[in-house]
Amino acid sequence: MNEAKLIKHLATPRGRFPHAKVTGDFIYVSGTSSRRSDNSLLGVEVDEFGTTNLDIKVQTQAVIENIREILENVGASLEDLVQVTAYLVNMNDFGGYNEVYGKFFNEGGPTRTTVAVHQLPHPHLLIEIQGVAYKPQS
Repeated sequence: MNEAKLIKHLATPRGRFPHAKVTGDFIYVSGTSSRRSDNSLLGVEVDEFGTTNLDIKVQTQAVIENIREILENVGASLEDLVQVTAYLVNMNDFGGYNEVYGKFFNEGGPTRTTVAVHQLPHPHLLIEIQGVAYKPQS
Protein backbone atom coordinates (compact mmCIF):
# COMPACT_ATOMS: atom_id res chain seq x y z
CA MET A 1 0.00 0.00 0.00
CA ASN A 2 1.23 3.48 -0.88
CA GLU A 3 -1.46 6.05 -0.17
CA ALA A 4 -1.37 9.82 0.32
CA LYS A 5 -3.82 11.16 2.92
CA LEU A 6 -5.27 14.66 2.85
CA ILE A 7 -7.52 15.18 5.88
CA LYS A 8 -10.35 17.52 4.93
CA HIS A 9 -11.15 18.94 8.38
CA LEU A 10 -7.54 20.02 9.05
CA ALA A 11 -5.68 23.03 7.65
CA THR A 12 -5.00 22.56 3.95
CA PRO A 13 -1.27 22.13 3.29
CA ARG A 14 0.36 25.25 1.85
CA GLY A 15 1.60 23.34 -1.16
CA ARG A 16 0.91 20.25 -3.19
CA PHE A 17 1.63 17.57 -0.59
CA PRO A 18 -0.47 15.38 1.75
CA HIS A 19 -0.78 15.52 5.53
CA ALA A 20 0.55 11.96 5.58
CA LYS A 21 1.69 9.18 3.32
CA VAL A 22 1.06 5.56 4.29
CA THR A 23 3.63 3.24 2.76
CA GLY A 24 3.32 -0.34 3.94
CA ASP A 25 3.54 -0.30 7.73
CA PHE A 26 5.06 3.21 7.84
CA ILE A 27 3.25 6.53 8.07
CA TYR A 28 5.16 9.65 7.10
CA VAL A 29 3.66 12.84 8.54
CA SER A 30 4.45 16.05 6.69
CA GLY A 31 5.76 19.07 8.58
CA THR A 32 2.89 20.21 10.80
CA SER A 33 2.31 23.56 12.46
CA SER A 34 -0.19 25.11 14.88
CA ARG A 35 -2.39 26.22 11.96
CA ARG A 36 -6.12 25.57 12.32
CA SER A 37 -8.50 24.61 9.51
CA ASP A 38 -9.55 28.29 9.16
CA ASN A 39 -5.85 29.20 8.66
CA SER A 40 -5.60 31.02 12.00
CA LEU A 41 -2.69 30.06 14.25
CA LEU A 42 -2.78 28.92 17.85
CA GLY A 43 -0.20 30.56 20.07
CA VAL A 44 -0.44 33.96 18.35
CA GLU A 45 -1.97 37.08 19.86
CA VAL A 46 -1.89 40.51 18.24
CA ASP A 47 -3.18 43.49 20.23
CA GLU A 48 -4.88 46.64 18.92
CA PHE A 49 -1.46 48.30 18.46
CA GLY A 50 -0.11 45.42 16.37
CA THR A 51 2.13 44.08 19.13
CA THR A 52 2.54 40.35 18.57
CA ASN A 53 2.89 37.77 21.33
CA LEU A 54 4.00 34.31 20.17
CA ASP A 55 3.77 31.40 22.63
CA ILE A 56 6.03 28.39 21.97
CA LYS A 57 4.21 26.27 24.55
CA VAL A 58 0.78 26.80 22.99
CA GLN A 59 2.19 26.27 19.49
CA THR A 60 4.03 23.08 20.50
CA GLN A 61 0.91 21.61 22.07
CA ALA A 62 -1.16 22.49 18.98
CA VAL A 63 1.43 20.93 16.65
CA ILE A 64 1.48 17.65 18.58
CA GLU A 65 -2.31 17.58 18.77
CA ASN A 66 -2.49 18.18 15.00
CA ILE A 67 -0.07 15.28 14.46
CA ARG A 68 -2.23 13.14 16.76
CA GLU A 69 -5.27 14.01 14.62
CA ILE A 70 -3.43 13.13 11.41
CA LEU A 71 -2.30 9.79 12.82
CA GLU A 72 -5.76 8.94 14.15
CA ASN A 73 -7.19 9.57 10.68
CA VAL A 74 -4.94 6.85 9.27
CA GLY A 75 -5.55 4.36 12.10
CA ALA A 76 -2.51 5.15 14.25
CA SER A 77 -1.66 7.16 17.36
CA LEU A 78 1.16 9.19 18.90
CA GLU A 79 2.38 5.96 20.51
CA ASP A 80 3.17 4.67 17.01
CA LEU A 81 5.63 7.48 16.26
CA VAL A 82 9.18 6.17 15.93
CA GLN A 83 10.97 9.35 14.84
CA VAL A 84 10.26 13.10 14.88
CA THR A 85 12.15 16.13 13.65
CA ALA A 86 11.28 19.49 15.18
CA TYR A 87 12.17 22.80 13.54
CA LEU A 88 12.43 25.83 15.83
CA VAL A 89 12.91 29.36 14.54
CA ASN A 90 14.73 30.26 17.76
CA MET A 91 16.63 27.87 20.02
CA ASN A 92 15.79 30.17 22.92
CA ASP A 93 12.34 28.52 22.69
CA PHE A 94 13.84 25.07 23.33
CA GLY A 95 12.93 25.06 27.04
CA GLY A 96 9.23 25.76 26.52
CA TYR A 97 9.04 23.37 23.58
CA ASN A 98 10.83 20.63 25.54
CA GLU A 99 8.53 21.09 28.54
CA VAL A 100 5.37 20.60 26.47
CA TYR A 101 6.91 17.79 24.41
CA GLY A 102 7.63 15.95 27.67
CA LYS A 103 3.91 15.94 28.52
CA PHE A 104 3.26 13.78 25.46
CA PHE A 105 6.41 11.62 25.25
CA ASN A 106 9.04 10.10 27.50
CA GLU A 107 12.28 8.20 26.92
CA GLY A 108 10.27 5.30 25.48
CA GLY A 109 8.79 7.55 22.78
CA PRO A 110 10.09 8.39 19.34
CA THR A 111 13.66 9.32 18.59
CA ARG A 112 13.94 13.07 18.15
CA THR A 113 16.04 15.65 16.41
CA THR A 114 15.54 19.37 17.01
CA VAL A 115 17.13 21.94 14.74
CA ALA A 116 16.98 25.71 14.38
CA VAL A 117 15.86 27.11 11.04
CA HIS A 118 15.96 30.61 9.63
CA GLN A 119 12.19 30.81 9.20
CA LEU A 120 9.01 28.81 8.61
CA PRO A 121 6.23 29.41 6.03
CA HIS A 122 4.46 32.03 8.19
CA PRO A 123 6.19 34.77 10.23
CA HIS A 124 4.18 33.86 13.35
CA LEU A 125 5.17 30.19 13.35
CA LEU A 126 7.78 29.27 15.94
CA ILE A 127 7.76 25.50 15.41
CA GLU A 128 7.02 22.77 12.88
CA ILE A 129 7.32 19.03 13.46
CA GLN A 130 7.40 16.11 11.04
CA GLY A 131 7.31 12.48 11.99
CA VAL A 132 7.44 8.84 11.02
CA ALA A 133 5.15 6.27 12.62
CA TYR A 134 5.15 2.48 12.37
CA LYS A 135 1.79 0.70 12.48
CA PRO A 136 1.50 -2.85 11.09
CA GLN A 137 -1.37 -2.85 8.60
CA SER A 138 -2.14 -6.56 8.66
